[in-house]
Amino acid sequence: MTEELELQQDSITTVREFFAALEIGAVGEALELLDPEIVWKNTSLPDVRGIKRVGGLLRGLSRDQVGFAAEIHHIAADGDIVLTDRTDILIFGPVRIAFWVTGTFELRGGRIVLWHDHFSWENFLRGTAVGLFRAVLGRR
Repeated sequence: MTEELELQQDSITTVREFFAALEIGAVGEALELLDPEIVWKNTSLPDVRGIKRVGGLLRGLSRDQVGFAAEIHHIAADGDIVLTDRTDILIFGPVRIAFWVTGTFELRGGRIVLWHDHFSWENFLRGTAVGLFRAVLGRR
């Protein structure tokens, strides 16, 4: 295996492990995969800078009746850059909000230094409406 291919696999593995840790509520494990100077960008929202601030937001996803899941549809890497095409699911009690996200992850020294997500507010609002509708009807 060439060194470049190994680096791509390691970068993809790091991003997959990051999402897997978030899904099971292991925020501490997820944070170990982030660079202390992490920058988390989301479409039209303020940037979140530093492990302490990012950690605070991620810990909010692992409380009682709150959760997170990600269905990764496609993932590709070019060295330390990883691209994801996925569906994120925010869980609030019986409400599951599913919406499409593309993400760009930049790694340095094996840790994520930039997490930049792009999503459509229209798709997010549609996912919220569907989630509320299903919660009211008792369907998943």
